[in-house]
Amino acid sequence: MSEELSRLVALSKIGPAGAKVGVVATAEECAALAVRMGIPAVHALSCVFDLTPAKTDPGRIRAEGVLTARVTRECVVSAEDFETPVDDGFVVFFVPEGAESDDVDPDTEDEIFYKGDNIDLGEAAAEQLALALDPYPRIEGAEMPDISGEDDSGPFAALSRLHGPGKA
Repeated sequence: MSEELSRLVALSKIGPAGAKVGVVATAEECAALAVRMGIPAVHALSCVFDLTPAKTDPGRIRAEGVLTARVTRECVVSAEDFETPVDDGFVVFFVPEGAESDDVDPDTEDEIFYKGDNIDLGEAAAEQLALALDPYPRIEGAEMPDISGEDDSGPFAALSRLHGPGKA
């Protein structure tokens, strides 16, 4: 269970026809998620889950979700903070602990195990936020500096001159 964002839903509340459940993080939960994600801020996070029990696999719940968030990131080029939206649609399966698939194919749907009679949609939303964050956030228009005219007096430049291109 997530310490930052937890929304337990009883399996009995889902029913055979399924259920639609929303998760909205509080300001305190957003602050805790920012610390967990290692980013300057999470301003808002909401996620809507469409839950459907598997007909042939008791205890397995299909969760189709839409995550919406607003976060502050640090640009990898300029090191400036900037605010950016996160919008992500996803599918995960909640499975009873011990019933997880052994399939290591990265194209199969993700599984989240649960214990007991509840699934944690808050933790699922937090995990999806982590997956949806750009690993190299960049402010629009930020460009890498041109280093072609850099001083070539450093140790690697000296090595390059000694060996030259194509020499080993």
